[in-house]
Amino acid sequence: MTLAQSLVAFALAGGLLTVTPGVDTLLVLRTATVEGRRPAAFAALGIGAGCLAWGAAVALGMGALFAAAPLLFDAVRWAGAAYLAWIGLGLLLRPRAALAIDAERGGAGGTALLWWRRGFVTNLLNPKVGIFYLSFLPQFVPPGHAAAGFIFLLAALHVLMGLIWFAGLIAATAPLARLLERPATVRAMDRACGALFVGLGVKLALTR
Repeated sequence: MTLAQSLVAFALAGGLLTVTPGVDTLLVLRTATVEGRRPAAFAALGIGAGCLAWGAAVALGMGALFAAAPLLFDAVRWAGAAYLAWIGLGLLLRPRAALAIDAERGGAGGTALLWWRRGFVTNLLNPKVGIFYLSFLPQFVPPGHAAAGFIFLLAALHVLMGLIWFAGLIAATAPLARLLERPATVRAMDRACGALFVGLGVKLALTR
């Protein structure tokens, strides 16, 4: 497989996987519709940073580390499951009664770091991302190229595709925020998303 063939094959496979709904998509969708475009954009950037961190870890030999220390994988897995459950329970037990004011409409911009951190930590504490990168990215390294550098390049391309996809999602869902002014609607959405996050946390905890 040549360099060009490798990049084309990865673009096709990675693009398909990018648009497959998962925890990251759920987080961005919920944030865009309930919190606004700016928080969703920072959450998406945090998710991208988390993917880059996993890409760097895989490029530097995370597979060998997990194989040598399986307890480390369990620790990351349980931490990720607990974090997802914590977010989910928070939404279930303390749902919002109204939309947050978007920073573009006069809200405080100090929450940008909060949403970036939420996206970053949600992604970083999900070892399934690392396992996916570990099993997926090396398949596209062409002969004669340094594996570590090329794997990180592929991870960066995957992040770029993800950010483009998230930008489309945010643009599509932003108009919905104006329709979600009723407190009952916001509470129902928070509870539904909370239940999904708890379920995803349980699923992650049962991952082997």
